[in-house]
Amino acid sequence: MIKTPSFWWLKFSWISLALLPLSFIYGLISSWRMKHSRRKKVLVPVICVGNFVMGGAGKTPTSLALAVAAMNRGLKPGFLSRGYGRKSKHPILVDVEKHGAFDVGDEALMLAAYASTVVSHNRVEGANLLIKEAVDIIIMDDGFQTSQLIINLSFGVIDLRRGLGNLCVFPAGPLRVPLKTQASYADIILCIGDKEAMNSKLSIYNNLGKPVYFAKLQPKLGFDYFGIHVLAFSGIADPKKFFLTVKSLGAVLVESYPFADHAVLKDEQITFLLTRAEQKKLKLVTTAKDAARLTNRLGIAQELLSKILIIEVELVFEDPLTPLNFIDRAVTLFKEQKSLQ
Repeated sequence: MIKTPSFWWLKFSWISLALLPLSFIYGLISSWRMKHSRRKKVLVPVICVGNFVMGGAGKTPTSLALAVAAMNRGLKPGFLSRGYGRKSKHPILVDVEKHGAFDVGDEALMLAAYASTVVSHNRVEGANLLIKEAVDIIIMDDGFQTSQLIINLSFGVIDLRRGLGNLCVFPAGPLRVPLKTQASYADIILCIGDKEAMNSKLSIYNNLGKPVYFAKLQPKLGFDYFGIHVLAFSGIADPKKFFLTVKSLGAVLVESYPFADHAVLKDEQITFLLTRAEQKKLKLVTTAKDAARLTNRLGIAQELLSKILIIEVELVFEDPLTPLNFIDRAVTLFKEQKSLQ
């Protein structure tokens, strides 16, 4: 649950330069693992939603958008996730009524509100558990670099605001595997954000040799935030992006508190947030992912959950038919592969 180093997102840093020898070794190992991972086939199409860098890029809203598209095609989708941050390692069919972030991870709780969701370190076991739930198509949230399944359609998701950083491999930069290797396994590059504001970076993505699509994260409307004085807190990969969203809704952002990605708030941190909001007469706002980490916790966490306003976002494509076309493509590729067996 650590924050990504700030030098990863700079064009040049002496720290990155000093770490390049380690990055070279890590890159060789990670590339070898990605190229030689044994992948098994399952009985339904598999879509993998991954990202090239460590930290968030928009995988979860992308997975949700694809699930909605699958439902619109009359299919029953299921989500397969590692369950980042959970204590157990055995496969679990997520139950939003009894599981918390410690059991299954925050992202899995969000996904399970929409469709059957399994968390499993062993993706083959997890996929088979979903198939027992009669799903027609599996959407794998992450696992792009270490997939144990044969994938029919894979996405490399890029957050246009953060981009790919300094284009160096861990630990000198945020890349999980050398970019060329990762791009060779991606069928689609999905860029999320304002492409007009990021034109200077687009040439990098367009030169990866894969079709590039664009989408934006938009807040789901349902509450008028205009003029409301708020205290915002968030433990996601890029909290600043959330704080900008709060401002874009017309709220007056009086105080903001960023936490590490996937951070599970301690009781004293929760007490601090509640006290500050009460002292300053502020409304508490956070993301759906942060709220998920408060779910099914006892004590003061329930008080915080009862008092927060949750800002949910959804992924909106340039062409609304795009996610439907992705589902059709995955199903077609699965059928073609099956006919060749």
